[in-house]
Amino acid sequence: MTTIKARPITADEFAPFGELLTPREAPSKMINAGRCERHHALATVERGGGEAIISIFRSEPVSLPYDCALLERHPLGSQAFVPLGPDPWLSIVAPDEGGRPGAPIAFLVPAGMGVNLRAGVWHGVLTPLDRPADFLVVDREGGGVNLEEVAIAPVTVEA
Repeated sequence: MTTIKARPITADEFAPFGELLTPREAPSKMINAGRCERHHALATVERGGGEAIISIFRSEPVSLPYDCALLERHPLGSQAFVPLGPDPWLSIVAPDEGGRPGAPIAFLVPAGMGVNLRAGVWHGVLTPLDRPADFLVVDREGGGVNLEEVAIAPVTVEA
């Protein structure tokens, strides 16, 4: 069994898979009579001909070490995950290698930060750490096959 270390997430390291959903160093502009920072267009919703929808996912937690044995992707649309609670979580992604997932990479995502996975990016299932969590999810609804799942040889993720 392969073991990988979960690493802190950075915009540069995550860029091949999508965008981080967190405020920028400076807001794009001030709104609401100067009382609200707007950090505009942090990511793009890829819809592949469908509609963008907003959902809440409630997920059971995992603890590290965690054995990841399933990856999935959504070839027709992006998928954004924004935690609604105060806890860090785990994002597992993998490069595409000829239509199959390559070697997984695990990122520790701090509390308050979301990610937007680009269309077609292989990723693990939603993995809050240590206690159940709710996530606001923006993804695609519409015709076509937009879910591919692949069982992989288990990869153990450690802190």
